[in-house]
Amino acid sequence: MIANSAPAGTTALSDSELVARLTPDTLPRHVAIIMDGNGRWARARGLPRIAGHSEGIKSLQEVIALFLELGIPALTIYAFSQENWNRPATEITALMGLLEHYLSTEQGRLVERGIRLRTIGRVEMLPPGALARLRASEAESRHCDKLVLTVGLSYGGRSEIVDAVRKIAADCKTGRLQADEIDEGLFEQYLSTTGLPDPDLLIRTSGESRISNFLLWQLAYTELYFTPTLWPDFRRREALLALIEFQQRDRRFGRIKPSMTPSPGR
Repeated sequence: MIANSAPAGTTALSDSELVARLTPDTLPRHVAIIMDGNGRWARARGLPRIAGHSEGIKSLQEVIALFLELGIPALTIYAFSQENWNRPATEITALMGLLEHYLSTEQGRLVERGIRLRTIGRVEMLPPGALARLRASEAESRHCDKLVLTVGLSYGGRSEIVDAVRKIAADCKTGRLQADEIDEGLFEQYLSTTGLPDPDLLIRTSGESRISNFLLWQLAYTELYFTPTLWPDFRRREALLALIEFQQRDRRFGRIKPSMTPSPGR
């Protein structure tokens, strides 16, 4: 669904009134976000693309603060795809510098707030400085349990599945695993998101209506929310509207609700 307008009855509500509309028991446990539109946001203002990425960090900070407030325990963001390596070298360098700067300045605060940092993707492709800072941040926050922030870096859903298959094949070859032991549950243990529940909600900003090779296995039953809002403009209120829209969805996972079951003899 593309959310071209706010959910019914929410336009005139304040942020606190929007929070009051949420039902704690039906909030998503895990939200995934494709943070799209940074470049377009910057271009519309005559600014370099990196300015859009910098402004997008403020959106991420507001979403994290909201999820901590609401008790949503997992957030996964698509920060840099494998395809993004095809961008101009100057932009890639600036993005990696921004990543290092964010982790260096925010890591202490993340730990104080109970945020565990995880990464998924072929992060070994990152520059040495960025990779070292990333690994240090993961280690420093490993004990945190308020929110798991998973960052997709040099990530691709197809590559993740291929990597999992390679690991399974290697374990079969050494005899650690038998082919008839392989099922969906075991396969998930070989994915980089192992230990996390599948996302309940995927948000993509900027008006694009595709998942762009993100979490292909994990999104099988995820509710999709597409909004025209560019990521740097996606702040607390936009996140609240997405959560309200999510709570209006009818999630059956292929089952039929009792009220939909035909009566005997009909």
